[in-house]
Amino acid sequence: MYKNTLIAVVSGAAVLLSTMTFAEDAVIADPQHYTVEFENDKVRIIRVKYGPREKSVMHTHGPNASVIVTGGTVRMTTPDGASEDVALEPGSVMWADAEEHLPENLSDGPMEVVLVELKE
Repeated sequence: MYKNTLIAVVSGAAVLLSTMTFAEDAVIADPQHYTVEFENDKVRIIRVKYGPREKSVMHTHGPNASVIVTGGTVRMTTPDGASEDVALEPGSVMWADAEEHLPENLSDGPMEVVLVELKE
């Protein structure tokens, strides 16, 4: 994660407006698990691969549709510490709005997902 500080210059004086911490884009934050397969001005297609019991770091995604290639159970933890375990069925398709989370593969087998992030 990185800090983003917004500074405005008002009448020649710098004024600190806010300091917030944001998680990084998944491909930047966790390139071990997230690979860009295709990208243009409308979409970015990401292949997501987790080994058994592997865990990511907190990261973000834009609005997206996911195609589950190999199933399993994943724990999604949000920045507030809440978590939800989600069963993923091979061949199923899911929609998610822009989000920030930390996934963990709870399964004893690998998990693979194709994520299509919308840019418009």
